[in-house]
Amino acid sequence: MKDKSVDRAQDNRTRPDSSARRRFLAATTAMAATVASGVTRLWGEEGREPGSPMRPYGERSLFEKAARRNSRPGPMSGTGSSLTPLESVYGIITPSALHYERHHSGVPVIDPEKHELLLHGLVEKPLTFRMEDIKRFPSVSRIYFLECSGSGAGEYQGAPAPTPQQTAGLFSCSEWTGVPLSTLLREAGVKPTAKWVLAEGGDASRNARSIPLEKAMDDVIVAYGQNGEAVRPEQGYPIRLIVPGWEGNINTKWLERLHVLDQPSMTRDEAADYDDLLANGKSYRFSFVMEAKSIVTRPAGGQHLDRPGFYEITGLAWSGRARIARVEISTDGGKNWQKAELQQPALTNAAVRFRMPWNWDGNEAVIGSRSTDESGYVQPTHEQIVRARGTHARFHYNGIKWWRLQKSGELTNA
Repeated sequence: MKDKSVDRAQDNRTRPDSSARRRFLAATTAMAATVASGVTRLWGEEGREPGSPMRPYGERSLFEKAARRNSRPGPMSGTGSSLTPLESVYGIITPSALHYERHHSGVPVIDPEKHELLLHGLVEKPLTFRMEDIKRFPSVSRIYFLECSGSGAGEYQGAPAPTPQQTAGLFSCSEWTGVPLSTLLREAGVKPTAKWVLAEGGDASRNARSIPLEKAMDDVIVAYGQNGEAVRPEQGYPIRLIVPGWEGNINTKWLERLHVLDQPSMTRDEAADYDDLLANGKSYRFSFVMEAKSIVTRPAGGQHLDRPGFYEITGLAWSGRARIARVEISTDGGKNWQKAELQQPALTNAAVRFRMPWNWDGNEAVIGSRSTDESGYVQPTHEQIVRARGTHARFHYNGIKWWRLQKSGELTNA
């Protein structure tokens, strides 16, 4: 015969007591009231306030402080440049809001509904394109870097900068969307005598540069998109040229005129500036290509390592000559080099992220990177550049950058 005391004990174990039942009903009632009010909370989170509402245009967290920096002390101005905080960027794409700037006369305000692009000169039929015309053509999207040829000028002249941003912040990488320039040139019909294309911007300085026709017909883009949205005003809104792998100044912003010529136009920026003064007093002109370069962005100058142990050494490499093939890292000032891993895809004329695991033993270290592109070009040292070009130049510096890690964990220039 079954013991009734056992049944009663089992009932007591499985049946909620009255106080538990009351707590359950109270919690259920509170949750129903919360859902009815349009605010849902998780169990155990009764003290939390509802978050911010949705916004029509997203913004970053208020805890994120990365910002561009004026290349010279003082407030931001219309003429000058601002630097990308490379040490705060992940992956290879620079956020549009952090893309470096370089202006000769400020940022013009241009209404895309009124903007026109004139294509004339040595063509069969001169054409004027409105924005709606340009966007009717088949488009492409490509990831390309941009670098001002003046990036690293201080390093060239023996005044190394203390952080990645101040060293190489005139460099950024974006996905650009637009129409191949070759499409527009073919639409106009380029004459056999044509050899160059002058691109002129719509800012107050009328910045203009000559581009060899061979390059114009190759991979140049008339871009209206950047990182999935319209090109930012400081990047040339509503359209700009993207000339892959070539110095920043030739990537004409606020593009409004393309003049097809049989020779370079020799504008001020290509006759009196943006050339390389050599040790013999002569200038190297039309030095368009930005050659292989790299920089360690973490750990790097201005940063601090808390204690010895494992760290990832990472940075960016790029080349306008050919795709990056290899990046090496040294932690002893160049005595020994180790091959870094390249984050894929490693694209032509784009930034390449490199990484290497490293165990810091607590002793002083001198950290730097050296890139090699598929043409066989190896990033030079500062001393090699000076021997080849002298110290009068201020453009196209691509020397190896060194960071000194002290026993305290502080990182400074080497």
